[in-house]
Amino acid sequence: MLQGASEGERTLYVTMSETEAELREGAASRGWTLPPSIRILELVPPEALLDADQRQTLIHASELELGESMERLVQEVARVNPDRIVLDSLSELRLLAQSSLRYRRQVLTLKHYFASLGATVLMLDDLTTDTWDRTVHSVAHGVIRLEQLAPAYGAERRRLRVFKYRGTAFRGGFHDFIITDKGVSVFPRLVAIEHKTRFAREELRSGNAALDQLLGGGVEAGSSTLLIGPAGTGKSLLAMTFVAAAIARGEKAAIFAFDEEIGLLFKRMKAFGIDLETLRKRGDVFVEQVDAAELSPGEFSHRVRAAVDERGIKTVVIDSLTGYEAAMPEERALVLHLHEILLYLNRQGVTTFVTVAQHGLFGSMESPVDITYLADTVVLLRYFEADGDIRRAISIVKKRTGRHESTIREFRITEGGLQLGEPLRSLQGVLRGTPLYTGASTALFDGNPA
Repeated sequence: MLQGASEGERTLYVTMSETEAELREGAASRGWTLPPSIRILELVPPEALLDADQRQTLIHASELELGESMERLVQEVARVNPDRIVLDSLSELRLLAQSSLRYRRQVLTLKHYFASLGATVLMLDDLTTDTWDRTVHSVAHGVIRLEQLAPAYGAERRRLRVFKYRGTAFRGGFHDFIITDKGVSVFPRLVAIEHKTRFAREELRSGNAALDQLLGGGVEAGSSTLLIGPAGTGKSLLAMTFVAAAIARGEKAAIFAFDEEIGLLFKRMKAFGIDLETLRKRGDVFVEQVDAAELSPGEFSHRVRAAVDERGIKTVVIDSLTGYEAAMPEERALVLHLHEILLYLNRQGVTTFVTVAQHGLFGSMESPVDITYLADTVVLLRYFEADGDIRRAISIVKKRTGRHESTIREFRITEGGLQLGEPLRSLQGVLRGTPLYTGASTALFDGNPA
């Protein structure tokens, strides 16, 4: 109605369940002001039904009310000649009709009448019946169902599904949407295969010579890299190293932080020589704190896509999928959402880094979200013990776009960032989750970069 009014169209809202005052109050609660071009017609029961002296028993009250209501509706439509009409709601009309046959005929009559006027009609139904009444599905050109979900924790989530739309190739499936003071925002389900761009698949370096050597020269533009390991092994720092390198090349980056508060992230990265706060103020990096408990997968996909399309982002960091998955345990298709996001980013020439924290610190560790088959490169970070010290090891277990070192290197986190040592030849059990160093102490990393 508001959009039609803004385009200069005549609109008519027919309410059979709410008063005009209630409708305007509801609109005001969203910050909307209904202009005079939006006419509101209240189809309330006739006064004769409320007057005990005028009651009769020859005709059922619903028949009298239905007839008078339809007469008032036709008169108002003839007077306003609207371009857009809303009937709110069909459940009231269904109750007045009393039978499915009479209800269908009444809807058909209204349809042909409105079609002769060239009006667009939206019919609302609140699904108050025990079963979903499909009586008018064959009559209507389109059928859209809205749903509200209540997760075990977090805000309610809304989604819609288009069941039918004659003559139009609509997008099937469920689509998340939200209601704000700006109206209804729908996030159509992302289909990555529809988005394809041309870009140069060049090798992108991190600026760390030893890390690039381990990666076989770096990572390829338009690829996805999975950084997997226990908490505290340096996954975020490794991702931020590539962010800093991208900005140094004159590109822009985006960081979606699920687990860490932005202020703490800025402070921690600044200690390693990466001033994200300054880069953000300059517009080189877009940083967003994501509260997954208040966010649907569809809205998150929309935010990632908007950052890439509107800001020209070429490097995206999602830190981490663990927090994203933990906040939405009831989302069964989460991996499919991630697949579409990663494929879309790859097709846009965006280099993506995704962190996944494994359960536990030592021993057998499992990932809460298995997307290793989706990523083009998989970087494995581990703790190991040697000479009574807890140390860190890094290795590349997968790279689709070229050769890489198959060695395991020790690394340290210093004020200058990541520093890698020479390959460790006496480290066993890394892939089993129980690393054991059996070599000499002199072969361990002494703090000087390789």
